Amino acid sequence: MFIGLFETLKRHEVPVSLRELLDLHAVVERGVAFADMEAFYRVARTVMVKDERHFDRFDRAFAAWFEGLTSLDAAIEALIPDDWLRREFEKQLSEEEKAQIASLGGLEQLIETFKQRLEEQQSRHAGGNKWIGTGGTSPFGAHGYNPEGIRIGQDGSRHRRAVKVWDERRFRDYDDSLELGTRNIKMALRRLRRFARQGAAEEFDLDATIRETARDAGLLNVQLRPERHNAVKVLLLLDVGGSMDDHVRTCEELFSAARSEFKHLEAYYFHNCPYEGLWRDNSRRSERIPTMEVLHTYGGDYQVVMVGDAAMSPYEVTHPWGSVEHMNDEAGAVWLRRLVEAFPHLVWLNPLPPRAWEMTPSTRLIRELIADRMYPMTLAGLEDAMRELAR
Repeated sequence: MFIGLFETLKRHEVPVSLRELLDLHAVVERGVAFADMEAFYRVARTVMVKDERHFDRFDRAFAAWFEGLTSLDAAIEALIPDDWLRREFEKQLSEEEKAQIASLGGLEQLIETFKQRLEEQQSRHAGGNKWIGTGGTSPFGAHGYNPEGIRIGQDGSRHRRAVKVWDERRFRDYDDSLELGTRNIKMALRRLRRFARQGAAEEFDLDATIRETARDAGLLNVQLRPERHNAVKVLLLLDVGGSMDDHVRTCEELFSAARSEFKHLEAYYFHNCPYEGLWRDNSRRSERIPTMEVLHTYGGDYQVVMVGDAAMSPYEVTHPWGSVEHMNDEAGAVWLRRLVEAFPHLVWLNPLPPRAWEMTPSTRLIRELIADRMYPMTLAGLEDAMRELAR
């Protein structure tokens, strides 16, 4: 029964197997979600999808499959005998609705016009006020508006806010192929956690309180403990200006998510490639801080995340005086090697897709210098980068 859905999920790269298909058949055979498409959608998603990252792909696949079903419904409905169609219409109409239909010449006239337009129309139609299709003000079709009409292929009145769940794309942010947003950045950064309890004892410790109270023969003995924090230390180096202006929003979201996830976070800015100086302010007009000072300030236990598109003239990486902003005495490659040596746990996040990396010589050079630890700025890429840092 659900081979079409299974094949559609495969085309949308949702990882499903015959096991999930058989499970869905078994669930439906037991009467779950009978004659209710939204309930079936929820059941199918629960059975077929094992990872929330694929929820959005499932929604898109389900919408495509469902659109095919509604088209089939329209064709089948056109073959329904007239007598049955009239009786069913009359059962569902209130007296008020019957009065409205009378304005079109009565139910008989409405059905005859409906059949005539089905024969005249040879292709799908959207919008307008005559043909059968979606949208518009025609009395026949779906998703349009006409108070006196026949609905085809629509589960509910769109003008009553009955929006189908799978059309809402609620799980867009979970798709691991999408660019990052603050919420899914936080989800990925949580892979880089190393908790420790430090500082003053201010948090209530239930287990210790029970233990000590029992030891004192029932006399309440409240115990406190230091609050639990993520002890990972992160040094964030962000490329700003030039071609990175196109990725400002994503970088801001990354910074915001990292600030909330890591208690120990330090951030600096550079342009294209780090040289002898970095900035604390992303306008790069503040006082420049010597890069060597940064290397000596933060220990090797810091996890370094560099963010940039790595798109520049290769001379900015390979040659002294290659910078487009100042006369650098040492090449960018020299400073990148120093960073790699000082911080064994270092990754580079690139907002450009991997297919673009090979077209830029500077990107290839930087990937070689950082031992190919460059990752795309998608949820999957960030998760891979966090795994690399956690090694």
